[in-house]
Amino acid sequence: MSAKDKYSAVLALGESLGIQNGDVSENGGVLKVKGEAKTPYEKNLIWDKIKEIGGEQPGDIKANITVADDSVYHRHTVKSGESLSLIAKHYYGDPMKYKAIFEANTSILSNPDVIHPDQELVIPNL
Repeated sequence: MSAKDKYSAVLALGESLGIQNGDVSENGGVLKVKGEAKTPYEKNLIWDKIKEIGGEQPGDIKANITVADDSVYHRHTVKSGESLSLIAKHYYGDPMKYKAIFEANTSILSNPDVIHPDQELVIPNL
């Protein structure tokens, strides 16, 4: 199995995230991947997928993923049924960090218990 085949799920994830300026090549059994993610969160998703497939220190892939906007961790579009605590749990693993999301979005939110579908929220770097 080629490294490109082995890491096909990484390449598919990159496509679904819309990674820009992507380049993929394979040489001597080592897959070289580069591109630009929109946010650190998307970069982390790529790295998590690489480690899921190749382990913590994979020797058969070299990735150079840069970030277009590192002023925020991510930008999240609210979906029906979501709350700040659910969003915080998704991004930070801790629902109590909803306060950080609320504070980063006081320009559009006045109450942490009231968010609406299609609002774009800044998910701050912690």
